[in-house]
Amino acid sequence: MQFSLWLALAGAGALISFTPGAGAINTMSNSLNAGFRRSIWGILGQQAALVIHVVIVALGVGVLVASSPVAFNAIRYAGAAYLVYLGIRQFLSRPNVEEKQAAVLRNEPAWSIFRRGLWVNLLNPKAIVFFLAFMPQFIRPEQPLLPQYAVLTATIVAIDILVMWFFFAAAARSFQRFTRTEQGQLVLSKVFGVLFIAVGILLAFMH
Repeated sequence: MQFSLWLALAGAGALISFTPGAGAINTMSNSLNAGFRRSIWGILGQQAALVIHVVIVALGVGVLVASSPVAFNAIRYAGAAYLVYLGIRQFLSRPNVEEKQAAVLRNEPAWSIFRRGLWVNLLNPKAIVFFLAFMPQFIRPEQPLLPQYAVLTATIVAIDILVMWFFFAAAARSFQRFTRTEQGQLVLSKVFGVLFIAVGILLAFMH
């Protein structure tokens, strides 16, 4: 891949990553609930889903998903339902100001955080459609495809990790002071719960 083309790819990847969405909300929620460092597990789960999306598109399966209303809507509604479920669970969560309870919350298994991030991104068929439109701009069919897909995937993943961890997860740290009081925790739970539900509803009804 030519350096000028790679720069364009990096710029586009940064714009995509900075666009608020379910992944950003999930990252900020993880940072608040599990801590800044452990939020990386959710980010890695989101990247695993991103890699799967790239593979799906590269293999041509993405075209089938995008062209099949049944398959597209099945994934879309499943993703919307999962986000709404996360939102309701967050909205109804009870404040924990006691040190022992807070420790339990922060000790959520890494696999659980990873898996949530994976499903948040994986159950978004619009990402597949997006990559169908996005990837051909940076792939040259006359050149070996595997190295091009490898560079594209590594670039997008690296940029998304940096943006999610050092922007969205770091931004959530500024809200940490609210987690020290029951009222603050209650407000944050409601806010992030509503955000998850809103994104889920948008995913369900936007075409």
